Amino acid sequence: MPGRSVWSRYSYAWVTLGFFIISVAGHWFFGWLAFVNEQQDHGVPLETSEYVFQMLEATFENWQSEFLQLMWQVGGLALLLYVGSPQSKEGSDRIEAKIDEILKRVDPKGAEGVINELDEV
Repeated sequence: MPGRSVWSRYSYAWVTLGFFIISVAGHWFFGWLAFVNEQQDHGVPLETSEYVFQMLEATFENWQSEFLQLMWQVGGLALLLYVGSPQSKEGSDRIEAKIDEILKRVDPKGAEGVINELDEV
């Protein structure tokens, strides 16, 4: 829709991105607390590189088992519907045909002109 900002056109995506960032940040924050606690229990000095490696491993394991599957199911379906798969056009084509028929019955002489005018927009 022209005139609408990218924020309002993609508001669902922005909210989802916000939840994603918050959840990843929370995962890494609480992972850090657990890592520090574990290192202190063993009397081992903190090594950031070891923490980063452990968290990357845990993050990718979670993504592989949960996030990527769900992302493909939801995102893939939405993308395929958006780009114009036959299923996405059935509803709008049917509605358009009904409106065209109503226009033809209300104004049999001027309907074709109105329909052509609307199709150009």
